Amino acid sequence: MLPEEDGLSVLQNLKSDPDYSDIPIIIISAKTTELDRVKGLDLGADDYLCKPFGVMELVSRVKARLRNTEKKDEYIYCGIILSESKRSVMVDGEKIELTYKEFELLKLLICKPKTVFSRETIMETVWGYDDNLGRTLDMHINTLRKKLGGKGKYIVTIRNVGYKLEKEETNET
Repeated sequence: MLPEEDGLSVLQNLKSDPDYSDIPIIIISAKTTELDRVKGLDLGADDYLCKPFGVMELVSRVKARLRNTEKKDEYIYCGIILSESKRSVMVDGEKIELTYKEFELLKLLICKPKTVFSRETIMETVWGYDDNLGRTLDMHINTLRKKLGGKGKYIVTIRNVGYKLEKEETNET
């Protein structure tokens, strides 16, 4: 009953997009039949709340959903596995040693593959400041690429912008 698109279509679009598929979704609807609730849950909703409802119930359901969405510990992309709790990186089953900054840099890129991160964002996130005067970032990227071996080509330079992690055959380096 949304103006442009119905809620089930929005739900399907969100769940089919890898960037948003992990977001917990609670449907709040005036449609109260069992068939409506089953459709919403079968399409990927985590909960379905029928109107009218009490605020305390809504808060409790949100808290329950948030409890069920634990922080992701392991990131996997094209044979690269980064484990935060173990503070380790495996490439095609082989453990590689990274410095603290290299690990943080890879973590930033692997958490959102295909997302372009500006140099400023990377510097602020990994180093805690934005100092683009030096070549610190470029040196770390080059070292990280070497340590990742053949997978290093997945760190793609976006000229005059920054970097992203994506399986591409052509890199601008």
